[in-house]
This record gives sequence, structure tokens and C-alpha cells, in this order.
Amino acid sequence: MTSAIAYATPSAKAPFEKTTIERRELGPKDVLIKIAFAGICHSDIHTGRNEWGEAHFPLVPGHEIAGVVEEVGGDVSKFAVGDRAGVGCMVDSCRECENCLAGEEQYCLRGNVGTYNAKGKDGRWTDGGYSSHIVVDEDFVLHIPDGIELDVAAPLLCAGITLYSPLKHWQAGPGKKVAIIGLGGLGHMGVKIAHAMGAEVSVLSQTLGKKADGEKFGADHYYATSDDATFKELKGEFDLIVNTVSASLPMAKYLSLLRRDGTLVSVGAPAEPLEVPAFALIMGRRSWAGSAIGGIRETQEMLDFCAEHGIGAEIEKIGADQIDEAWDRVVDSDVRYRFVIDTATFAS
Repeated sequence: MTSAIAYATPSAKAPFEKTTIERRELGPKDVLIKIAFAGICHSDIHTGRNEWGEAHFPLVPGHEIAGVVEEVGGDVSKFAVGDRAGVGCMVDSCRECENCLAGEEQYCLRGNVGTYNAKGKDGRWTDGGYSSHIVVDEDFVLHIPDGIELDVAAPLLCAGITLYSPLKHWQAGPGKKVAIIGLGGLGHMGVKIAHAMGAEVSVLSQTLGKKADGEKFGADHYYATSDDATFKELKGEFDLIVNTVSASLPMAKYLSLLRRDGTLVSVGAPAEPLEVPAFALIMGRRSWAGSAIGGIRETQEMLDFCAEHGIGAEIEKIGADQIDEAWDRVVDSDVRYRFVIDTATFAS
């Protein structure tokens, strides 16, 4: 076993506490990673505050992990000590179902094993990246290219792939008009990636308060959805809309912005069900779809793409003693655009 320093929340809405956890003994195919940075995702907060169902406490969240390989098992072939490595939202899957065999482990028919708050095949609960070390099977570890600093790479392991996957699947690129709903932790990555893919990119945000940022990230246009004129002006405008917000929206209005055969993809997960406006779909042969993260192969592709195009997350680095405050600020939308925990502060 490897002892790791970690920060855990002992119960729903309880403050974080410094603790020690035991990582499993290194198996033949395992990689021990010394974590350098861990991003804070809103799903950490939903889980830690028991908003998505029963969480297992004490909970060590974190699935945006960047660090350096410290030790490898005897049969590891993909990684060596000293390699820059990342871990995203899952650490295992059944590896046998049709989705896993297709390289889409995120849609494992038996359920993938989450990086935290999940039971592994050994029956142990998984602990996430708010810790100094993690042990993961090499098949679920990513290479972080030298072209991306570890701190800005960490959020790519969730926020980056969550946007890359639908943008690639629905073929964002030259000649396509793409809109991103929301310019937050997810949305700002969508703007950067869609721009790098060559699409004409618009941001649909409640106000124009972040317009300068959106344009800096690559947006060609920026619209305020609080202005009803926006929906009249943009009716039938877009080939693809990616909705990144986790809140109830008037979906009929947003679907009306699609061209014939256009698609709106939801990647945010609101707590309440959204309306299904049938006529908005029917009268235009429009589609409303959902998308999760990507598989391991696609996540590696995303990291290589980001390195090639100089893309990293916009971050605010924090210390261990700021996690509780950071969670509150995420809920209040008071971050531009992703908090990243510097695990070097765990030693103090």
C-alpha cells in the first residue's frame, strides 16, 4: 500500500479535512502517479453535497488530475518513471461490452468505474485527485504532451474532453456555425476547441459581461440571451449548439436557433428535468442529443490536439486551505474559469 495525503469531506456540505488514505498495492499493470495539480469540477460539488444521490463518505473528489509517474508495475509498457501523466473521470470499465471494445469506455454497458465515489473491481471505494498520489491501471492513464503545462492541462481531463467529444462527433469545422451556451469552465474550453477546429463560433451567454474573454478565446460572435431580440436575430442560424450550463433553460427558444437538420447537444446536467418541446424538433428536423466525456483513445487525441494548438484551460490556482471557498465560488459562478488545486500545498 502507498500512503497518500488527501483532503476529504466527511459528510454532505461538511468542510474539507486533511487526512491520509491508502492507495492499493501496485499491480503488474498499475501506474503510481504523484499528483501535481487537481482541477475542481462542478460535479465534485454535486457529489460532495449529495445532490446526485448517495455519496460514499468520507469523500475525496477530483477527476481532473495531472502529475508525474513515480513508479510502474512489472508489466507496464505504456509509461515509465518520470513521464507526465493524467487521469480523467474513469479508472476502469468492463472492457468486454461493445462500447468498451469500440473505445467508448465512458458508455460501458456495465458502468465504468469512476475516479472517485465508485467501487472498483477489488471492492474498494475509489478516491480522487484531491490527494498527493493515485494508483491507476495504465490503460486508463493519459500521456500529457510536453506542449501543455501540467496546471492548465488538469482541467482538460474533464472539461476539455467533455467539449472535444461532441464537437468532433458532430463535425465542427470549416463551414460550420457552432454556438456554445455558457462561457464557464466547460464553455470556455468549447470556444477554444471549436475555434481551433475551424468553425465559426458564437457564444450565447446571459449577458455581455464576458464578451472580451469570449473573443480572446476565439469567439467570432457574442450574444446576450437575456435580450429577446437575440432569438429573433439568430433563428435558424446554427449547425450545432453545445449547451454547457447545468440549469433549466427555455429549450424551445434554443432549438429554434438550429438550422434544418441541426443538433443541440447537452453536456451540462441540471438537477431538474428539461422540457421536451416536440414541435421545435419536428418543425425543422432538428435533433437534441446528449454527450458525456470521451473514451481513453479520444481523450489522448484531445490532449494531443490541444498541445498542437496551444490550448490549455484558463485557471486560478489555489492551495489546500482554499478548497471550501473555491467550491462556494464555483456555485456562485465566481471563477474565470477553472480552479486548480496545487498539491504542493498539501505538505504544509
